[in-house]
Amino acid sequence: MDIEGTTTPIDFVYQVLFPYARAHLEDYLKRNLGSKELERDLLQLREEYVRDFAEGLAPPKWVDAPPDAQLQSVLRYVFWLMDRDRKSTGLKSLQGKIWQEGYLKREIESQVFPDVPPALKDWKEKNLDVRIFSSGSVLAQKLLFANTQAGDLTGSLNGYFDTNIGPKTSAESYRRIAAEFHLAASEALFVSDVVKELDAASSAGMKTLLSVRSGNPPQPKDHAHGIISSFGEIRII
Repeated sequence: MDIEGTTTPIDFVYQVLFPYARAHLEDYLKRNLGSKELERDLLQLREEYVRDFAEGLAPPKWVDAPPDAQLQSVLRYVFWLMDRDRKSTGLKSLQGKIWQEGYLKREIESQVFPDVPPALKDWKEKNLDVRIFSSGSVLAQKLLFANTQAGDLTGSLNGYFDTNIGPKTSAESYRRIAAEFHLAASEALFVSDVVKELDAASSAGMKTLLSVRSGNPPQPKDHAHGIISSFGEIRII
């Protein structure tokens, strides 16, 4: 299943998580500049910047040195990505690390819809293999489900996938996920609030359900997916 708009209110992501990452980004970069973990994220971001520049998207100029100048250029580029809600692997990895500090300081408590905890508990008791596929990093996904207002829900989840496995709108991503389940794609169900993602999953052979929750953006009406507004509506046969 997806997270944003499926297990978790979109408002929590856009009004809590994203502003927190933006507010703490500069401090995080200053404290970690030179660390191997940050260097890996910066390498991914630098590669994405090169692609953006080559495609004529006019990203803020990236400066490789000295460190202070690089930090300011990284800040400008990351804010540029955030403003476009870019599903960037480097950006999502960076955000996840910032949120980790926020959760540890108890400055963030994540939200899930009220029907999610009992559904996860029920599926766990039925020995169902439940996993997450989100554009947020695996770290961010684990942190979100470990720190909800309903407690730690990670015990009901068996795995997490992020964009390292592929884009959420690519059928190949869902074929790879099915392989990780050791199942035929037709034996898997994907739940999301985005029709384009469900179209990709369906093309790979998966069953699909569209999550329609309060606050979710409208989706095209000419789709072939079932619709739910609560996990309690999912019938396991």
